[in-house]
Amino acid sequence: MIEYKTIKDLGNLSGKVVMLRADLNVPMDENFKVTNTARIDRTVPTIKNLMAQGAKVVVISHFGRPEGKGDMKNSLSHIVKDLEQALGKKVTFVDDCIGPKVAQAIAQMSQDEILLLENLRFYNEEKKGDETFAKALTEPADVYVSDAFSTAHRAHASMVAAAKNCPAAMGLLMAEEVQALTAGLNDPVRPLIAVVGGSKVSTKLDLLNNLVKKVNKLVISGGMAHTFMKASGIDTLNENNSLVQMDMIDTAKEIIATAKANHCEIILPLDVVVAKEFKPMAEHKTVSLSEIPAEGWSLMDVGEKTVALINTKLDECKTLVWNGPLGVFEMKPFDEATNKVAQHAAALTQAGKLTSVAGGGDTVSALDNAGVADKFTYISTAGGAFLEWMEGKELPGVAVMKK
Repeated sequence: MIEYKTIKDLGNLSGKVVMLRADLNVPMDENFKVTNTARIDRTVPTIKNLMAQGAKVVVISHFGRPEGKGDMKNSLSHIVKDLEQALGKKVTFVDDCIGPKVAQAIAQMSQDEILLLENLRFYNEEKKGDETFAKALTEPADVYVSDAFSTAHRAHASMVAAAKNCPAAMGLLMAEEVQALTAGLNDPVRPLIAVVGGSKVSTKLDLLNNLVKKVNKLVISGGMAHTFMKASGIDTLNENNSLVQMDMIDTAKEIIATAKANHCEIILPLDVVVAKEFKPMAEHKTVSLSEIPAEGWSLMDVGEKTVALINTKLDECKTLVWNGPLGVFEMKPFDEATNKVAQHAAALTQAGKLTSVAGGGDTVSALDNAGVADKFTYISTAGGAFLEWMEGKELPGVAVMKK
């Protein structure tokens, strides 16, 4: 198993300046009010740990998509109050992330204070992975710590080059993420089941091709299940009543063949919920696959038989990795299948029978909606990084932390 550098490997941090790369890219409304503090809250333990060791903590992060231009809309100054509230400590904001202002602010820091620097993406060099910019970033620091797993799939200056300029290690959150995802996919207790949803097969090809070689059972759900159902001989599906991608039928057949060769059982819907309109509480009915109307109705969810099948398969497994809902969970009552399967997975987890790891923006929202986000073994803060990990790709921001 690969070993990574963590805070424990940094030695005595008393009096040292620690530059902490966090992900504070939180959702914000038009009045610059943070609407979800989850990413702030998840990095608080690392900040408190470093401060408890006597370190001077300087926090850096990206925010939004300013494309190399400074603007108030994308300023990290808006999250100072939320960060202070989460930490119970004074947070001083510096309106730059490199240069004399930063050096001066660090020199004047008190022991019980945190510095928050301005948005890294106000500089184009950040996204380019520029080494000179990375050196300017870490120049005032003694130590670099990364807690931004959700950005670890990007080889940005603050994620990779910066970690090579001074002693570096993973923060508690990043170490936790890597450990959980390794246990979920790289070194799981088997049988291992994956639930994968999404609207299109074409957007998750790498993921599916990797999973059929790694998992024992694969539940394919959401819109992309329609293409696999068509490839499996369900002739009632067409482009008027579903999200079938006709140009991906042969690809789906190849993935099914690869799964069979690797002894991976693919689980597809047995029944579906169709609706007259694409809106909440639309007229709907549950039908068997042979009864799907040719037009005038849209597939919105899977039915009770499918839910029972998936839950039975969960009962047979020891580890679950989940990315993507089963249906259009944002609209009631088309969240029912996702809710019931999520609640069953949560119950198995709480009973100690299942290790459950989930990630991706829609997945986290779906589990929140089902009321079980705190009942899974681990919920990843990452979207793209979680997906690329599941695709079997090496993440630059993680690789740089290898011992």
